[in-house]
Amino acid sequence: MAPRLLAPPLSLYVHIPWCVRKCPYCDFNSHAAPTRLPQAQYVRALLEDLEHDLPRASGRELVSVFFGGGTPSLFEPDWVGELLRGVRERIACAPDLEVTLEANPGTLERGRFAAYRKAGVNRVSLGAQSFDEGHLRVLGRIHGRGDIERAAEELHAAGIENFNLDLMYGLPGQTPAQALADLEAALVLGPAHISHYQLTLEPGTVFYHRPPSLPTDDEVWDMQLACQERLARHGYQQYEVSAYARPGRRCRHNLNYWRFGDYLGIGAGAHGKLSDPRSSTVLRTARCRQPRTYLTRSAALRVVESRLVAPEELPFEYMLNALRLLDGFELEHFTAHTGLAADVLGGALAAACRRGLLAEKTPGTWAPTELGRRFLNDLQALFLPDADVCRQNAYVSITASS
Repeated sequence: MAPRLLAPPLSLYVHIPWCVRKCPYCDFNSHAAPTRLPQAQYVRALLEDLEHDLPRASGRELVSVFFGGGTPSLFEPDWVGELLRGVRERIACAPDLEVTLEANPGTLERGRFAAYRKAGVNRVSLGAQSFDEGHLRVLGRIHGRGDIERAAEELHAAGIENFNLDLMYGLPGQTPAQALADLEAALVLGPAHISHYQLTLEPGTVFYHRPPSLPTDDEVWDMQLACQERLARHGYQQYEVSAYARPGRRCRHNLNYWRFGDYLGIGAGAHGKLSDPRSSTVLRTARCRQPRTYLTRSAALRVVESRLVAPEELPFEYMLNALRLLDGFELEHFTAHTGLAADVLGGALAAACRRGLLAEKTPGTWAPTELGRRFLNDLQALFLPDADVCRQNAYVSITASS
């Protein structure tokens, strides 16, 4: 008998596609903001998207809402509150609903966070990236160190203690000492959560086409290890490749992604994933990316992709997320969230163990080793549908890099 596919927790992702200026490393669906943002029109469109998707989420409740972008903090608190009211009128929400708003320190006015909190936001993700003025200029950021510090003060004053700081390392010309200095500056501000991730050159970005001079792989690894040690010393527990939290402050929304949860995606370019236990299928959706096109279409015509994930693709899709977690995954969880038998993983698990990338922590629970975390892409590739080819390629890559 095939395992039964269960409906996982459900989240809502809200995409705000506008920002003041596109950063040269950014590959997200973001666009320079017009002089006057169409906030009322866009909120109406977001609620239309939600209503369009609700039949597939009937009877379920939201555990989290995440405003991403772009720069969601360009939207006024009143319109954020209007959307959240509309969401609550249309779908059940958990009593402890986590509502996260991404914010750029360079777009905030005094008192703004207090107004966001009143609107229903209870968690903020602040895009600091660096505290070094020179690095911030190279990254194309519109804020300075003082803006980050003032934003953190505003968050504390507004009573939003549950906030994250985004911090990048491996920046052009950055030394390990500078990476540690950035982290120390972040720790002084008392965030509940730190997202500490390496700068990568993504296709379609300015940096990809005109690459800056980056630190060597060994220098980046030294930065990562030194910062991990410093974060642990200050009480931040690493639970994902780039996520560190104080006890009880892990990001529930992102954890739902990493544990192959479901999410509705509304807004220009938003992606969604929904499981259907009745048909034992997983559906992925995407909406059109261009804000102008998005606003001229009906809710149905905004959906430009709607596809069932093929069973042979599910192991890779699951592992692409789960292997980012330091705790790894349970075989029972895999079967419940994919509807597949655990034995479909047998060859890949064995290959990963032989190469020291994966280990069985307890019976039925598997987690990446330190080597597996360092060569995560190679580990994930072992679970691609064309497994034999991928395993051979992963072996070549790992032995060459080691």
